[in-house]
Amino acid sequence: MAVLHFPAGFSFTCSYSREQKLRIKVGTFSRISTAKVSGKIPRTAISKYRRMVSAESMAEIGSITKTRTRQNIPTKKQLIDPFRQGIIVEGGVGYRQTVVIRSCEIGADKSATLESLLNLLQETALNHVWVSGLLGDGFGATHGMVRNNLIWVVTRMQLQVDQYPTWGEVVEVDTWVGASGKNGMRRDWLIRSHVTGLVHVRATSTWVMMNQQTRRLSKMPEEVRAEISPWFIEKNAIQENTPETIKKLDNTVKYINSKLKPKRTDLDMNNHVNNVKYVNWMLEAIPEIFLEGYQLFRVTLEYRRECGSSDTVQSLCQPDEDGAFQDEVQDDNGKNHKEQSQVSELEGDASSSGSPLSFTHLLQMTGDSKTDEIVRGRTTWKRKPWLFH
Repeated sequence: MAVLHFPAGFSFTCSYSREQKLRIKVGTFSRISTAKVSGKIPRTAISKYRRMVSAESMAEIGSITKTRTRQNIPTKKQLIDPFRQGIIVEGGVGYRQTVVIRSCEIGADKSATLESLLNLLQETALNHVWVSGLLGDGFGATHGMVRNNLIWVVTRMQLQVDQYPTWGEVVEVDTWVGASGKNGMRRDWLIRSHVTGLVHVRATSTWVMMNQQTRRLSKMPEEVRAEISPWFIEKNAIQENTPETIKKLDNTVKYINSKLKPKRTDLDMNNHVNNVKYVNWMLEAIPEIFLEGYQLFRVTLEYRRECGSSDTVQSLCQPDEDGAFQDEVQDDNGKNHKEQSQVSELEGDASSSGSPLSFTHLLQMTGDSKTDEIVRGRTTWKRKPWLFH
């Protein structure tokens, strides 16, 4: 038996034997060919039966197939997610997924890229909603959110990388949620080594709800609050006594990358640019020579508005050049401490210092006199460890 795909997402099955007639089945529809088959399927026979199925028939098949492909979404809480190597933790409200860092997720140094880490955080968050039994439709939307035409949008994210996981390393990703004000939700993550328990990455984020049609922020309906509040816990991956305020940049900055354009593959299922793509655009403005010697260890993002497929984006970047600054980082026990550092110039031998450097970033729309802010950001970088002598 041979299996083809007809059309995308549907099974097109052909069964035959030598000197027998060809039977082609698409969904619930079956036809028999008058042509003899001698060892392989004639291309003309396949083309013929593609044309025989009407548009109405294909619509019916599509409806059936869509229902079948989504029927595996749990309708009640699952304690174990065997297909994703996930389990429920934190007293029944957190989620832990075990993953292996794949070759497609690493850079030239054989360590996971920042984009891969952010995608991993996003994936485990969605899987957490999946096993909770609350997943409706859309990007992590609950059943109550679907009924109220609401989607999640991120307003702030902070990530701290203590050590980048390497190719083939097995890591555990823990994620959990908590309340953020009256109408928001906080989501946190920890990525640690499965073998040593050493924490590689800490991250925290804040989410609010948006009406999918009006694209305006919305209060949290009581039915949605009733769905998600039993999952809330008081625990923080990164402690922020006073959230960092990111200043707005203008066109006098040192580095600018203009005419960035979203691709179709940059859009998520809510039809706006995925937040992970914004980080890549921010880093586009940093000189390549700097990226060769430094490694990002902290990023803070403030999301201002969504970006669509027709928008043109400009990335602005300004290095700190006002002398000494302090960075607050956390040790393996989650305690804060201050790290005093001296900013050095990017060019020349001055960049040989092992001190961290920081940049302020801004993504904004351009064209038609629009300069609407999309994301403000701050990144802090350390000299790559193998460059110390």
